[in-house]
Amino acid sequence: MKIPGLSFSLKRAVGISGLKSKVAGKTGIPTTRQRLERKVGAGIINMLTGRKRGRK
Repeated sequence: MKIPGLSFSLKRAVGISGLKSKVAGKTGIPTTRQRLERKVGAGIINMLTGRKRGRK
């Protein structure tokens, strides 16, 4: 039986989630599939249009 509002993640407890986040921030390489797809898609659009989109 689950207790509402209480969850446990082994990855977060061990520190894997935080480490992946730090590595992604330092290297600029996303560690999740969704962010990787966004980065690749943005790169393709930039190549096709010849302009950069992103943060100011």
